[in-house]
Parts: sequence; C-alpha cells; structure tokens
Amino acid sequence: MNYRKLVSTVAVGAVLAGMLPVAPSLASSHMDAPLITFDDPANTTDVYAFRSQSQDGSTQYLTTALAVSPFEEPGIGPNNYRFDDRVLYEIHVSLDNDIGTGTKTISYQFEFDTTYQNDQTILQAYLGEVGATFGPNQNLQQTYQVTRVDAGGSTVLFDNGDTMVPPNNQGLVTPFYNQDNDGDRTAKPGVDDEADLDIYTSAGIAENASGYRVFAGQRDDGFYADIQSIFDLDFTFGGDTGTPTKPFDSQGGFNVHTIVLNIPLSELNNAGFAGVHATTSRQQTVNGVSEWVQVGRQGNPLFNEALVAIVDKDNYNATDATQDAALFATYAENPEIAALLGLTPLPSQLDPTVLLVRDIYIPDVIKVDLSTGPARLAGEAGFNRLSVFGGDLLPTTNLGSALDFGGAVPGGWPNGRRFGDDVDDIALNALGFATMDLDGVTENDITFNDVFPYAATPLNGRNHGHHGEEAGTGPDAGNGNGNANGNGKKK
Repeated sequence: MNYRKLVSTVAVGAVLAGMLPVAPSLASSHMDAPLITFDDPANTTDVYAFRSQSQDGSTQYLTTALAVSPFEEPGIGPNNYRFDDRVLYEIHVSLDNDIGTGTKTISYQFEFDTTYQNDQTILQAYLGEVGATFGPNQNLQQTYQVTRVDAGGSTVLFDNGDTMVPPNNQGLVTPFYNQDNDGDRTAKPGVDDEADLDIYTSAGIAENASGYRVFAGQRDDGFYADIQSIFDLDFTFGGDTGTPTKPFDSQGGFNVHTIVLNIPLSELNNAGFAGVHATTSRQQTVNGVSEWVQVGRQGNPLFNEALVAIVDKDNYNATDATQDAALFATYAENPEIAALLGLTPLPSQLDPTVLLVRDIYIPDVIKVDLSTGPARLAGEAGFNRLSVFGGDLLPTTNLGSALDFGGAVPGGWPNGRRFGDDVDDIALNALGFATMDLDGVTENDITFNDVFPYAATPLNGRNHGHHGEEAGTGPDAGNGNGNANGNGKKK
C-alpha cells in the first residue's frame, strides 16, 4: 500500500467534519495484555519517535525511544529494577513504502549484560555513594550492545565497552540526580542545555563515529493521564462524585526503564517518511532450537490496550506488524467502545480526506514525516501538548506529504510522538469527541529535558510523591513544574 495514501487521514479533517464520535476510554495503564503483565522487564509502556537535532544544529536525527517495566516504585530495595539480560529489546524503523505494510527496513537490537563488582555482600545495588564515572560503589553494573540489522546484514554500533547504564535514583547514594545534589531532595527538573544534565545521565550517553547517540537507564514515567477514573467508568473524573483527590495523574510518582536512540537522518537512505515500533523477545526452545520469540510489541499509544479485544491482546504482542491489516484492522475500523456507550458505529468507508482510526493504527507503527524541521520539545516556545489541536504545527518541505494541510503538519502525535504529548486528549480531539482537556491532567509530574535523552530525571526513592501528592517539604515539593501547554522547564 502506498504510504501517502495510507496516512492521508491524520489530524484535522475528522474534527472539521464531526464524523467520528468515540468514547473517552483511551488511556494507557501500561498493562496492555494479560500475559505481559507477568513480565515487567519485557512489558513495553511507551514508544516515542520524532524529528530532532543536535544541540548545535549540526546533525539531524530521528529520535526513537522504548520504555519498559511499568510502575517502578522509586523507593524499592534492596534489589532494584533493571533491564533483563534475557530479553532482546528492539526498535524497528520502516521507511517510505515499507510503512504501509509494516515491513521492518532497519532494526536496532539492544542486548544487556549484568555483573556485580562484589557478589559476596548483601549490598545488591550500591556499596556507597556513586560518583560521576559510576566506579566501584555501583555494585550492580549493566552494559549493553547495540546492533543495526537490515537487508545487508548486521553491524555493531556500540559494544559493551562503549556503554554503561547509570544507577537508579535511590537517594543518598545517588545524590547528583537530585536538587542541589542532595539525596534528601526531589529529582532535578528538565534542562535545555546538555551542560546542565545531572552527571549520571550525562555519563550514560554514548556516541559513535557515525553520529548515533544512545542512552539506557531509569527515567521518570512520562505518560500522564487519569486512568483510574476510566477504570472506574467515571468519565466525569470525580465531578459527579465530588471525589476530592480527582483527577490525578495515575502514573505520577513512578519510574520506568527507557532506551533512547538518536538515529542520524543520513543513516535512513534519504527517506521522506519513517514508521517506528518496538518489540521485546525472550529465548525459547522451538523444535529443539533456541531462538528469540516475541512476547511484547507496541507502536502507537492505546491500540492494543484500548481497542483490541481480550481474545486477541496476547496474539497482538506475539505477531508481526505486517499481519496487522489481516488480523487487527477490524478493531480500528469498528471500535467496540463506541457501541458500548451508544455512539454511532464508525462507517467502514469514509471520504479519504477524513481521518480514519484505521489509518493511524494499521499497521501499528508511529508515522513520522521526516521532511519537516525538528519537532518542538516540551517547554520550548510553540510546543503544545495537544499537537495540532493546540496550534502546534511544523512547516513541511515535502509538498507530497500525506500529513500536509495548508503547508504544515502536526507538531506531535500522530505525526511522531514526543515526550510531553498528551496522547489521550490528542486522540479524543482527533476523533471529534473530547473537549480540549478531557481528564483534567495537563502536565507530567516532573518536567522533561529539551536535550538528549529528553526523558525526565528518575524520581528519588527517598523523596517522591504519588498521584499529585507533594513530595517532602520545601520549595521543591511536588515537582509539578509544568504549564497548560506542556511541561515547561526550570533550572
């Protein structure tokens, strides 16, 4: 299928036409399918993909990111969360015509290796305060290899000697994640200059001669929405019940483990469009042979969780994106939730200028128009968490872009997905149902970085709140330093 025909659907047409009502049920709990809920290190929480550039503007990138391990309690111990050596983490990129079929043009594989500097102690993670170069006091150490795979074979981009996963934010033993480098205080907010990154994050960034940049480590969970009200079928978000705690950010106060890879556009064959999704796999013996078997998959937010029926959720996680049109298109064409709430079922065929849910989600890859300049990042002038519905548009030089309307394309999802995009409200606005702020949650619990690796600082195990509760005391209590347009910065 021609990609430009496939995505001739994204964004404003549906709102203008008012043709696509759908229920306010699109929210992510990171628990998309029954089986994967038993496997946190392989459980994908979010995938991100957007146009970016180096801080000096000299290199243009497709930024990709995969987060796993939902609801990491920052104060956990003595064992703590980490990437699993027995999981193959992959970020897949489809280019141009491969997007329409979900075919992987290039895959990036991440394999982790865990060692202990001293396994004759009960001090599992740390032997004392961890310094800038990690050093002997980071007892549990993880390195990883990054391999590029395409039709021509495989190339190792980073080996274990190039990379190090920084420590989790535990508190006193990892003080430099936190305000004033004080392990008793809350995590540092986002920054807009790489020189201001905390020393652990900075030391965890690796770059190779081809211009790739990579980071893997614990980060704040950047998804924000009141999903608990949705689980309760309370679409007034506490308004009808007068619940004083509602609405709240259900992921507020939790961390995830995140892989971020900046791919130079020069490595993408001069493509005009990219489609990004991610998978996780585990070694299993099949017919007497040990091989990687896929156990998790995610592209666009919300699809498997909110649209796919229970009977097919585990099947989605085990199948390839090339099978989406045959196996899962019906869930995008006729969302059950519309019927459950008495809304008019979506017609199977609409004017091709009008947004179709099918064309966002089938195949389930995040579509990115590479002809634009870099996307605006959370906190930058012009950024809006509602993307096109907040007036956040990017000029395009690709006059044939299927996302183009009036010489511009959406600044965020569904044209890519940035850290800070309010994907719940974007989706519902695109479908012509919601008000601008459906669930009342308009910012993340901590601000994002405007520089690589973009994801926010992991929350402090010693001092953090949950669901909007204040963390500790003093001027940094709460950490909710955002704004109505999406997560501004403070130094």
